[in-house]
Amino acid sequence: MGKSRGIQRKSRQVLKKKPRKRGLPSVGKLLYKYKTGEKVVVTIDSSIHKGMPHIRYQGKVGVVKEERGRAYVIEIREGKKIRNIITRPEHITPYTD
Repeated sequence: MGKSRGIQRKSRQVLKKKPRKRGLPSVGKLLYKYKTGEKVVVTIDSSIHKGMPHIRYQGKVGVVKEERGRAYVIEIREGKKIRNIITRPEHITPYTD
């Protein structure tokens, strides 16, 4: 059998949820409105596949640039480059110091 080269390969531990957190997220997380310029953390929710960013952005802090439909455009620094990722609100949480 050939080696898997899918987008979610080698992600079993990263996308695994704790037993009490399994299932769909709460409604409050889905209805939260982010403002432009607000800092957010990318925390991928593995139970929702739609609008999921790439696994390399898990745990990264970014800034909300704009709202695009139901999703948000987030600017993340990756080394010297600035990346713009489009993700839905299920996969981000507000950043707290």
